[in-house]
Amino acid sequence: MPTPTHARPHGHDRPHAAAQTWALAVAQLVSWGTIYYAFSLFVVPMESAMGWSRTATNAALSVGLLVSGFAAYPVGTLIDRGHGRRVMVGGTLLASAMLVVWSQARNLPTLVAVWCGLGVAIAATLYDPVFAVVTRDFPRSYARKITLITLVAGFASTVFIPLTQGLIGEFGWRGALLALALVNLLVCLPVHGFAIHRGEPGEDTARQKAAREVSRASARNALRSPVFWALAVCFTAYYSTFVALTFHLIPLMRERAVAGTTVIVTMAAIGPAQVLARVVWFAVGRRAPPGLVAIVVTAAFPCSVVILMCAGTSAGWLLLFAIVYGGANGMMTILRGTIVQALLWTEGYGTVSGLLSMPANIAKGIAPIAGAAIWAIRASYAPVEWVVLIVSLISMAACVVAVRMAAPRVSDTESAASGRPK
Repeated sequence: MPTPTHARPHGHDRPHAAAQTWALAVAQLVSWGTIYYAFSLFVVPMESAMGWSRTATNAALSVGLLVSGFAAYPVGTLIDRGHGRRVMVGGTLLASAMLVVWSQARNLPTLVAVWCGLGVAIAATLYDPVFAVVTRDFPRSYARKITLITLVAGFASTVFIPLTQGLIGEFGWRGALLALALVNLLVCLPVHGFAIHRGEPGEDTARQKAAREVSRASARNALRSPVFWALAVCFTAYYSTFVALTFHLIPLMRERAVAGTTVIVTMAAIGPAQVLARVVWFAVGRRAPPGLVAIVVTAAFPCSVVILMCAGTSAGWLLLFAIVYGGANGMMTILRGTIVQALLWTEGYGTVSGLLSMPANIAKGIAPIAGAAIWAIRASYAPVEWVVLIVSLISMAACVVAVRMAAPRVSDTESAASGRPK
């Protein structure tokens, strides 16, 4: 295992820690709403105004997700070395700047360049970096704080989809982007500037050098750990299938001739299901063994796919699918922020998390295009559903393997902490 981290050992006892956590949660809600969820609402207005194809505009998003994958590791490493505040402040400034440039885009290369910048901003501001910051600053209470942050941020689509739609109706798509840039700047910049631990006065060159050594040791140990590789397969398989299905869910239901009202209700139920699952986790799930929760979460997604495959045009079955599907993703977000510490270690979490995020985020970028390619083979979503089911079962199996391999180490750690003999 890596040498001990130089995170604050009593970070959770720092005054105003609760207020800082709530502030970071609100900043996540705004970051997700302005950077990520708003995109789908700009596609049609941009197409109408600029004549761009839907394939081209979505390709820009895919490029951004790919860039975020490659940026995840260096971002996590910087946070481990004590630069969390600089990373997230810089990410906020970059995100706002890119939204401004996007508002002035006149050609597709500009849109692609904007999403390259937003890809870096995603890697520097959304869940992974804030999880790394919280784990570093609050090593004894990170799980509860991460759960709270994801619970609040889960309302991002609920708040920002109608807000963005209203802004587009009032100011046009270009004006709406300028408004979102301003909201992001006014809310997230002060939060990231003041709510993230800056470092102790004595946290000088020697301390930073020690932090670099911890980061390197964590990376080396992770790459040699079969538990790490099992988790990498689990998360990469999960996110590739979830993103592919999410992007193709509406056309899939339309191909089945599902009623328009049922389509709307199904899509609308996913967000609340995510939030409800996080509430349940916050209330009871965090007391359960992490490995057991991980297996339940990864099993829920293939179950939702089976429900979808059998649902046909039934409104009731599609609603059940949306609840299980959204609930699985809601809990997966928390799991992604806590399982690494539970099955591996907290030292150098940012680095290890970045290594895990890299293939998963790259898969997110490729997944929508891959789903379209599979559909094109037979002009049917049936093969897509089968591929999604098989890959999601691989994700569940990899999770089981990770939990089983890590069980002896976790048991030893718990025994040591409680004073019980092994």
